[in-house]
Amino acid sequence: MAVGQLVWDMDGTLLDSGVAVPAAFVAAVRRLGGPVVSPDDVVASYARGTAEVILAHLLGREVTPLDADAYYAELSAATVDPYPGVAEVLTALRARRHLVAVFTGASTRAARMLLSSAGLSADLLIGGDQVPNPKPAGDGLVAAARLLGIAPADLAYIGDSPLDLRAAKAAGGYSVAAAWGHQYDGAEPADFTLAAPGDALALL
Repeated sequence: MAVGQLVWDMDGTLLDSGVAVPAAFVAAVRRLGGPVVSPDDVVASYARGTAEVILAHLLGREVTPLDADAYYAELSAATVDPYPGVAEVLTALRARRHLVAVFTGASTRAARMLLSSAGLSADLLIGGDQVPNPKPAGDGLVAAARLLGIAPADLAYIGDSPLDLRAAKAAGGYSVAAAWGHQYDGAEPADFTLAAPGDALALL
């Protein structure tokens, strides 16, 4: 089996951000005078969508652009690292003339900040703010396929969370579980399971 294009999730797949991102939300909610929330509360809210939507949920009120800026200020101070092997596999993809495509539930603004912090870049980046419906809907992958000039069935989406794998199925693509990620659940069905980022090259 060979697919035409890989699309990557970001948090928990490319980036080891399982501590830094929830901590930024917790600090922002505290700064904005909201209720006490835990990192687990933040993670449980990921399916709601972008940072602004999650922040509104955690605060229990609508958020203003200034409120959102408080979160991004906290995030800008965070340091995240790519998982071992990620930088090398992205370099290998480009050497094979494949684009590095990323679809993340995070906002485009947050994604750019985090990728930059980790020393990575994407040739195609689709944030959760660019699609009508968050994962597990397949909107972001359908958009990625369109921009890449391929059918959704020709792409494989690599992600750590059940939401990622369900989004791949919803779009009609291959679901690929990133077993190194912090939200990986071995009970969630996947077309393929990878032990390490570099294993993705065998899918092409």
